[in-house]
Amino acid sequence: MKKRMLAVFVCAAVISSAEVSVEAAGTENRENARIGISIYDFEDDYMTLYRTELVRYLTEELGFCEENILVEDAENNQEVQTEQISDFIDHQMDAMILNLVHPSSAPQITDMCSESGIPIVYINRQPYEAETVRWEEEELRVSYVGADARQSGTYQGEEIADTETKGDINGDGTVSYVMIQGEPENMDTQYRSAYSVKALEDAGIKTKELLAESGNWNREQGADIARKALEEFGDEIDVIFCNNDAMALGALTAVREAGRETGKDIYLTGVDALPEAVQDIEDGELTATVFNDYFSQSHTAAAAVVQYLQGGEPETVKMIDYIKVTKDNAESLLKRIS
Repeated sequence: MKKRMLAVFVCAAVISSAEVSVEAAGTENRENARIGISIYDFEDDYMTLYRTELVRYLTEELGFCEENILVEDAENNQEVQTEQISDFIDHQMDAMILNLVHPSSAPQITDMCSESGIPIVYINRQPYEAETVRWEEEELRVSYVGADARQSGTYQGEEIADTETKGDINGDGTVSYVMIQGEPENMDTQYRSAYSVKALEDAGIKTKELLAESGNWNREQGADIARKALEEFGDEIDVIFCNNDAMALGALTAVREAGRETGKDIYLTGVDALPEAVQDIEDGELTATVFNDYFSQSHTAAAAVVQYLQGGEPETVKMIDYIKVTKDNAESLLKRIS
């Protein structure tokens, strides 16, 4: 089992409100505030970018100090994460930022923290709607900051519909696709899978599902699924949709091994805009991705913590827009994220 990890960062004295409106008042309280952060898996490429920016923003721009920020790796294990949260409660943290292993655990964790008077900002993995409604009805100090996965799926489908062949790269009149999915219970998996295809069909494009299988957000599993699909369906595949870029990068390996060429005999798209994926778009190796804006999301989550510490009430659910990424804007985005 991987070791639990503590991220250590440098405390900065300068406070900025350039991207998120956070008042400078109460800076002294921030310097003393104790924040517990649990990330579902440190091996997730996207969440590595997210947590790095989150802690940088908390320390360098909002005035929190390194010794008061505890960042834990849940190792993709809900029991481990629940134990970490229990430890945060025992250590009387002033607030928590939680990236859940399983969104279905939110009711239990919310109750644990609320009973201890500790506000929570959930990030990235959205609890179910019934749970967010409960927070409002019971006036709990709990919020969620993320992005609407329906939008990301829609953007993926629209990016394929906007290609020269409208996705039908083999010209047989139907966009035949493989869907490499994230974890089955995850809302992002469900929405990205459904809405990417819906966007094609809404554009009047006929579709056919050849294979849909979970790659659990994992690059190697994405490669394995793509290899299997390419061997079984061959040239019938027009598009490989991937619910994230890690799996898309794995699928790209399989596409290369099969002698296929993105943009000439197959399309391949993901979500997140990992730097490697955006570079592959710039190089013509990936068709497109969708930027899951971890800058705005992490800054908004940090701002929500500050509001709680100052006695305020941030929005219960705050969604940040995704951004389409194609060859047209890949270079400019690379400058921002690299």
